[in-house]
Amino acid sequence: MDSMSGLSDRTAVVVGASRGLGRGIATALAGAGATVVAVARSREALAELAEGAERVRPETADATDPTVAGDLIGRYQPDTLVLVAGATPHPRPLQQHTWETFSVNWETDVRIAFHWLREALLKPLRPGSRVVVISSGAAVAGSPLSGGYAGAKATQRFITGYAQEEAQRAGLDITFTAVLPRITPMTDLGRPAVRAYADRYGMTEDEYIEQLGPLVTPEVAGAAVVELVGSDAAGIAPAYLLTGAGLQKPP
Repeated sequence: MDSMSGLSDRTAVVVGASRGLGRGIATALAGAGATVVAVARSREALAELAEGAERVRPETADATDPTVAGDLIGRYQPDTLVLVAGATPHPRPLQQHTWETFSVNWETDVRIAFHWLREALLKPLRPGSRVVVISSGAAVAGSPLSGGYAGAKATQRFITGYAQEEAQRAGLDITFTAVLPRITPMTDLGRPAVRAYADRYGMTEDEYIEQLGPLVTPEVAGAAVVELVGSDAAGIAPAYLLTGAGLQKPP
């Protein structure tokens, strides 16, 4: 795929584009030629992302607001939708959580997936559209220091599958898939989790990171999403584990 023109016919909405994996994904899609509508709450971070990037259109918005998904999908008519935004969980064991800290990812991550997937089906997105939901490897492995995070991420994966089933039932020709990145110290979300788990297992941060193997980076995530968006729909799996080596079928 030509990195500057391979996706030149596509318009992508990236929800949670201002930092971490979302920023890497937005940058990679724009680099592959797509017009990217970058959605996040931080106006300053979006302005920095868009500076000098003619294919990036910043949109400051709260993705949990049920009106935002319909508004932006209606205005931009995207054929690619990538959901990355979510809350940073509080890294503490179960008994130290309150219900509010335990449920933060249900109220944010799951809410975002629900609103945006619903609108993708209701609009609906154009035939041939791709929807990628960035869940987490915790959806498979669990996350005992993150409250309800693992369950929320598993639910994101489930409802992505539900959306695919509804698209097929309605003959919509929209492909939905979930991507489950492994824990990584390369993002604001992952760094405190790495510190917490290293401490839990009596390891230094370097020791913990070393046993993770190749790390997921924003660039790795961006390349993975570009690969999915540019692939034949028939070959796309319902879900993938994302490691530093790229996309793999989950266990």
